[in-house]
Amino acid sequence: MLNFIWAFMIIIGILYGCLTGNMAALSNAALDSAKEAVSLCITMLGVMSLWVGLMQIAEKSGLITVMTEKLNPFLRFLFPRLDPGSKAMAYISTNVIANILGLGWACTPAGLKAMEELKKIEEKRAQTNYTHADQQASRQHGLSDRSGTDKCKCNRHRDLSAASNEMCNFLILNISSLQLIPVNIIVYRSQYGSVNPTAIILPAILATTFSTLAGILFIKLADRNMTESSKPND
Repeated sequence: MLNFIWAFMIIIGILYGCLTGNMAALSNAALDSAKEAVSLCITMLGVMSLWVGLMQIAEKSGLITVMTEKLNPFLRFLFPRLDPGSKAMAYISTNVIANILGLGWACTPAGLKAMEELKKIEEKRAQTNYTHADQQASRQHGLSDRSGTDKCKCNRHRDLSAASNEMCNFLILNISSLQLIPVNIIVYRSQYGSVNPTAIILPAILATTFSTLAGILFIKLADRNMTESSKPND
């Protein structure tokens, strides 16, 4: 979808330049922007190498392990249905830590891996014919087959093409994540001539703190509504 949006914007820009007689300005702007893009990529490559290297040092020194242990109660609070020792929880923890440190590049691989593991968990859940809530409902209504396995006729079939509750929660947490050091913004400000690139740190911490709190509140409210809606009706 993004490819179509960008293609549409480029075509509209070229057509507008042709109709208004600004093709020369359009060509110059395209060349200048290409030069700026290459320069920015080189700058970002250096910063990315530095911070990813620091991340590797932190991992080898055991700092990441310590931070992960400190995060476990918080993550169990947000993902109560996930096994604390699962791969999904490990990838989520790595992603959150990288986000907090402002390492957007380092957190992306962990985020993708976390989504893959969450999908595998959802597929395993879908292999069963009933959810925990269905089992409770069937017991309450006395529904069971000859083998003694409870089954409810009103099973809720899982749509594997839809994101699971944990996937949605992780996405919200990822988008709203607290950042102590907004590396990307600092680099952009430095690249474009800011007098004090690091002046953004305090506003960024405040903004991402409130966005994280709002995300956590939404996650817990959504979980509560889902739990209440899954309860069998008397």
